[in-house]
Amino acid sequence: MKSPLNGNTPMAMSMSLDQQFCFALYSANLALNKVYRKLLAKLNLTYPQYLVMLVLWERDEIMVSEIGEQLFLDSATLTPLLKRLEAAGLLLRSRSAEDERQVIIRLTDQGRALKDVAKSVPDDVLCATACSEEKLTGLKKQLESLRAQLAQW
Repeated sequence: MKSPLNGNTPMAMSMSLDQQFCFALYSANLALNKVYRKLLAKLNLTYPQYLVMLVLWERDEIMVSEIGEQLFLDSATLTPLLKRLEAAGLLLRSRSAEDERQVIIRLTDQGRALKDVAKSVPDDVLCATACSEEKLTGLKKQLESLRAQLAQW
């Protein structure tokens, strides 16, 4: 795909770190992960584990491939996460009766109960950003649009 930049824009000419969009996004992600690390410590979850649990709290008894699709993760990345969550007693992995190549993930009672402890996380993150809910919703939509555009590249 051809670049939309013609080489004459300030962003295209700058090789300065503080002018790079990618660095602003990367460093914001690092800062956000630091906030999540602190908040998720009480849940004994890493951020990727938290994302898996969010998927499962929304829809229990789901195939590994469906979790991967929602989180944009391949099974090689997802499988170790799921094994650690299973070892922690939060979920169970089992082969599908219809197709034993498919692995079904189910929450345990402990995994379901963790949702109540985690309910404060989104509000705490909102507070940490010092942004309005409307502003964060707008940023989220912009990032989703950016992700979709980049996926086409």
